[in-house]
Amino acid sequence: MRIGIVGSGEIGATVAGLFVRAGHEVAVSNTRGPASLAALVSELGPRARAATVEDAVAFGDPVVVLAIPFNGYRTLPADLLTGKVLVDTTNYVPGRDGADEALQSGALTSSERIAEHAKSARVVKAVNTLNYTYLLDRGRPGAARKDRTALFVAGDDREAVRIVAGLIDEIGFAPVETGSLAEGGRRQQMDSPVFNRPLKYGQLRLAD
Repeated sequence: MRIGIVGSGEIGATVAGLFVRAGHEVAVSNTRGPASLAALVSELGPRARAATVEDAVAFGDPVVVLAIPFNGYRTLPADLLTGKVLVDTTNYVPGRDGADEALQSGALTSSERIAEHAKSARVVKAVNTLNYTYLLDRGRPGAARKDRTALFVAGDDREAVRIVAGLIDEIGFAPVETGSLAEGGRRQQMDSPVFNRPLKYGQLRLAD
């Protein structure tokens, strides 16, 4: 699969490495431009390339990963995202991202806000609940599902959720569906019981 990644920070670089090791091709981008990514793509190897944001979005077939601070979603080229599976790894942090009454009141989830911007994309909330260090250390591709660390997935498009769940399985985590972008997205927010808790699939009842 070809995966475009918007963002090259801790989450973006980490998921790029996980996907490359699983056999996928990635195009990594940031706002500073491809030249700033030379060291990262050299480390990732021949399945990785540096790209502009627009080129990374175009490269993703069908998956594009959004791995930037939440308030940067407005810079996404929405016209290039038609039909793409947009994996939203962001979390809304009011002190950093600014006031948003609908998000702060709970009327909308941050992923629903992103879906409003990228109307033609199939937005899936995933890979947002664990710190990048857990992502680096907890993947167990050969382990039984019950022994894998859970990663949660929410979305309104069933096929998009299936695609993202498959990628999560490939990198060694146990995908757990939480529902729609509204209901499931709330279950994955920063104040939720599962946030930044590296729970094994077999432990999930303890988090209810």
